[in-house]
Amino acid sequence: MLEDHDQAAMVDLPLPRTTPDGPWPEGYPSGFAVVDVETTGLASHDRIVSAAVYRLTARGDVEDHWYSPVNPQRDPGPTWIHGLTTEMLRDAPLFADVADELAERLADRVLVAHNAVFDWTMLAREFARADRTPPTRQRLCTIRLAKELALPLPNHRLETLVDHFGVEQRRAHHALDDARVLAEAFRPSLHQAAGRRLPLPLHACRPITEWSEAPAAERRQRVGAAGAWRGWRPSRRRPACPYPNPGRYQAGGRLIQGMRVAFSGDTSIDRDLLEDQAVEAGLHVATSVSALTSLLVTNAPDAATSKLTKARAVGTPIMDEAAFTHLLRDVAPAEAPAGAPAEDPAKGV
Repeated sequence: MLEDHDQAAMVDLPLPRTTPDGPWPEGYPSGFAVVDVETTGLASHDRIVSAAVYRLTARGDVEDHWYSPVNPQRDPGPTWIHGLTTEMLRDAPLFADVADELAERLADRVLVAHNAVFDWTMLAREFARADRTPPTRQRLCTIRLAKELALPLPNHRLETLVDHFGVEQRRAHHALDDARVLAEAFRPSLHQAAGRRLPLPLHACRPITEWSEAPAAERRQRVGAAGAWRGWRPSRRRPACPYPNPGRYQAGGRLIQGMRVAFSGDTSIDRDLLEDQAVEAGLHVATSVSALTSLLVTNAPDAATSKLTKARAVGTPIMDEAAFTHLLRDVAPAEAPAGAPAEDPAKGV
């Protein structure tokens, strides 16, 4: 369950006296930890199967790197993606065995990741299971940074971002190589932001303290006691989605342009930004749930909201925010009408 509801905390910076090769802007972080994790899946009960960290200086230069496979103590999930089998992970350390070493590499640094809410959430859950508190206090998403920089990208997939900066990907979906290419692409992004006096889009990272599978009634009580719901929020008028609705989301599959997506409750990413990302990817953002809704996104699946009640009644799939933003990185194009050219790949995160 996500517990980070802060919007981006923008750092107000004084005008730099020289270019980024001279004095660095005051207020920028003193160091970064570029992170990538591979997992057994996208749900809240899924586990990490490998993790990698590249530690960077304040200006984005590489200090060192670290990688470890992790025994998830369950089926490793999509081995065709991350390449790690049960046999390969049988003798790997448990997350609890590497938690202290990983925490040391994250300490006093801003966590940087591509779709950072996903990597942070998976790490926060694993630290909670290991009865440890991660030292990370802030995170930076390179998708959001690319948007702030207005980079001329056709989409915001990792491979597109690193290709823009001429970085060669050697082993896609291997945690160490994904962290490496992201570190190489982050450095010029950071320098562009510094040179243009842009505030960095930093989000607060709050440790997860209630990760266990508590009874549904107890979880609903916690949500109510914490005052998690902000109540009614006005809908924004958006242009009509140009793609037909392909139907409901299928577990384990990709999002498809035209899918109707509804949101319920608070989100870690600012709701308007999250909805903008969904629309940009070619999805239809719905304000209510019906039998036509493809997917409902919520961080509190057991909360007693009208949308969740309706979703269960009509069989609408339910997914948390971290899994949804992960899938936004690779939205499948809509099927072209007969005789029409195929659409370009999704332009989402």
